Amino acid sequence: MVTLLMTRPLEAAHRFVAQLSDSVRDGLQVTYAPLIAVQPLDQNIDLTNVDAVIFTSSNGVSAAAGALGGAGMQAFCVGQRTTQKAQKAGWQAEFSGATADDLVGDLSARGLDGELVHLRGKHTRGNISDRLQGAGINCRDQVIYDQPLQILTDEAKAALSSSSDVVVPIFSPRTARQFADLCPNDAKTHLIAMSDAVAEWLKPLNYKSLHICKTPDSQSMALEVGKVVKRLTWVESSRPAQ
Repeated sequence: MVTLLMTRPLEAAHRFVAQLSDSVRDGLQVTYAPLIAVQPLDQNIDLTNVDAVIFTSSNGVSAAAGALGGAGMQAFCVGQRTTQKAQKAGWQAEFSGATADDLVGDLSARGLDGELVHLRGKHTRGNISDRLQGAGINCRDQVIYDQPLQILTDEAKAALSSSSDVVVPIFSPRTARQFADLCPNDAKTHLIAMSDAVAEWLKPLNYKSLHICKTPDSQSMALEVGKVVKRLTWVESSRPAQ
């Protein structure tokens, strides 16, 4: 059976596996080994004089859940899932694009007045607040959660050291770098990168195959995982009985 190694934080990993079709999941042994944890920081979220917030991940929405003053406030979001989660949490959430670049372009074109704050993790990409300030928009950021790196679990090490194929979807450059540092050189991995930026960290590895999603979202990732798993399952079923 093909192993699917999930390196995302557990909540996001379980949500992604649930996206896969029954026919794909039936051919999988799923191993959960988060390489990044999500830890909300014990601090007050300062929304004084803030007119709207920016969320670039659902982790930010979760970490901001204790900010009761945010109920009903406008929120500009990256990604449909982040937008939906913010709406359910009581924010007046708007989808502002699939990437940080999309959001910066959207908000810059609006020429917003008032103060914005980007509620984000310690490790992030995109320089959103700086770029928006450069576009004449009053924006600052506040770090509200950390994302410490994790090591591979014993179960993950066993899967990567076995003779079986291991499908590994990688969703961020930071996760890709950590996986590249920890993956055994002889692992039979089939890597699926969310983007070109993710793939760059994986290219030096001795993988069996490397695929890059057509668009940087979970739907595209699910499609690529399905294609790879079905191909590997077909190859296994076509092998003559020993």
